[in-house]
Amino acid sequence: MKCGPSLLAILGLGLLLTACAGVYGIKSNDTGGIIPWSPENQAAAFAIASQRCARYNKYARINSVHAQYGDYIGFSCVWSPYARP
Repeated sequence: MKCGPSLLAILGLGLLLTACAGVYGIKSNDTGGIIPWSPENQAAAFAIASQRCARYNKYARINSVHAQYGDYIGFSCVWSPYARP
């Protein structure tokens, strides 16, 4: 009889931990980030990167594009839109 509440607690904890797995998507900070590659993301990569860098009053620069599923579009955030690569 005492097994019921503990079993329920274990199942509840397991369900809560699955929510911690995270979402596959854009990862960024003040120095740059990565965008998962897809044809749609490649078309909008500069807009996405610019939006992320604007949070830190910086400008986006696309550094790398590996055009296959499972790879990423890399970008960096720079202080000046005229900075050299």
